[in-house]
Amino acid sequence: MTPAPKRPMFAADSIGAPLGFSVFRRIWLASLLSNLGLMIQSVGAAWAMTQLTSSADKVALVQTALMLPIMLIAMPAGAVADMYDRRMVSLASLVVSLVGASALTALEWSGAATPNLLLAFCFIIGSGMALFGPAWQSSVGEQVPPEVLPSAVALNGISYNIARSFGPAIGGIVVATAGAVAAFAANAVLYIPLLVVLLLWRRKTEASRLPRERLNRAIVSGVRYIANSPSIRVVLMRTLITGICGGSVSALMPLVARDLLHGGAQTYGIMLGAFGMGAVIGALNIGHVRKYLSGEASIRACALIMGVAIAVVAVSREPVLTAAALVVAGSVWMLAVALFNIGVQLSAPRWVAGRSLAAFQAAIAGGIAIGSWGWGHLTDSVGVEMALLVSGVAMFASPLFGLWLKMPPIGARDEDADMLADPEVQLHLTGRSGPLVVEIEYRVDQEQARAFHGVMQDVQLSRQRNGAYGWSIARDIADPELWTERYHCPTWMDFLRQRNRSTQSERALYQRAVDFHLGPDPIRVRRMLERPFGSVRWKDDTPDLAAREVLPVSTPAGSSG
Repeated sequence: MTPAPKRPMFAADSIGAPLGFSVFRRIWLASLLSNLGLMIQSVGAAWAMTQLTSSADKVALVQTALMLPIMLIAMPAGAVADMYDRRMVSLASLVVSLVGASALTALEWSGAATPNLLLAFCFIIGSGMALFGPAWQSSVGEQVPPEVLPSAVALNGISYNIARSFGPAIGGIVVATAGAVAAFAANAVLYIPLLVVLLLWRRKTEASRLPRERLNRAIVSGVRYIANSPSIRVVLMRTLITGICGGSVSALMPLVARDLLHGGAQTYGIMLGAFGMGAVIGALNIGHVRKYLSGEASIRACALIMGVAIAVVAVSREPVLTAAALVVAGSVWMLAVALFNIGVQLSAPRWVAGRSLAAFQAAIAGGIAIGSWGWGHLTDSVGVEMALLVSGVAMFASPLFGLWLKMPPIGARDEDADMLADPEVQLHLTGRSGPLVVEIEYRVDQEQARAFHGVMQDVQLSRQRNGAYGWSIARDIADPELWTERYHCPTWMDFLRQRNRSTQSERALYQRAVDFHLGPDPIRVRRMLERPFGSVRWKDDTPDLAAREVLPVSTPAGSSG
């Protein structure tokens, strides 16, 4: 599914390198227009809410309505992106957002908008974008080669933040001159270029040798992979914390413009534009930051600087000073989010990339949604200035979480390994036959027992995140050199999937375990079908369903269980 490489127009290590690939360039430019429309719509919705109600809670809920769907449907959206053609998923999700934007335009034009209806249609638009995000982001690896993937991730962030720089200012002008209805209509129109570009993309696909997972099983597989991946878990937790602490900026920006700066829709747009301009500056410098600072040092620096910047926004009454602080805040915010995103992208293999990115989106969107709700409630009680000060202090203190949740090092992407041959079987099996029990016997020098056991703890996580359960390692009390690894897979088809989901580093890990094995004989592997009572054909004339099911062709077995 990788694109045919073409001679790039930029140096391989430059931020513009991905733009040398025509498919990425066209989709990137179209997504820039789509993001611009979304920013214009956000300004219109937030300002329309200030005209419909004086409640700070309702104003902050506009941001929540747009971001909450990402948290709620992220994992199903990621599973769908991994299971189906990502281009078609992207097209379907854009149609959902287009319908929501068109309906919101008609509602505002007719004068029938109410605070609750406005929030409802923002939720529909957000739902479409929540479905779009995992399919779009996980398809980036199909548009560019692995060596420029980090730059492509940064460029996608730049696309959003270029729109964030100019979209709010344009939105402020549009709302001030033509009303919120024009902002909603502009959003609907600017979805069209991205729809056209995706329709014209001839995505290369490879037919899977194994049947597609059901949606519920795919969601479980994604959750299981993340739960057994310590590096991804840490990144997601830090992302959630950052989103909660920093969500005050976007949620309370209309109130900053109205109550602290005593401005109108145009002032609000300019302030959001300053934040977005800073984000572009941050994204352009992500290569330098990654070169000179570790992931943990980068995130700590970003949090400390953003905490100070939020406090300046809280106490400032001068638009120029507020805008300058927002440029700084936007820069470090974008750096932090991009580093989190790159960490997830490079940690997840292709088969679960959509679900891993969906979890990342859920973490950042959930953090912003929860933070927006919390900061809105706090503002109703203590005012905008105090709420922002509390947010700044929380952000400044957030690096303390690094003592327990230290950011993992970010290296090259762990590529998928080659498919293994299927084991030979003599028993009639269907894809649903199971549970399957796998036992692997190792003979290990007693002096190497502790080192072997340490490696097997990593093997456990690898087996479990790829689909195994009930894993154990046992040592024979009568023959201390003999160790038995044992794990289960729910069905024969699940075993075949688990067996072939290993990445190159996981295959290397399995080989490290095998290298401990002593003697001339190879390790012994037993694969057994666990048969509960009643599962065996007790009569000769009982139909054998296994004989009717066509399975992938079995060839001589490979290693790794």
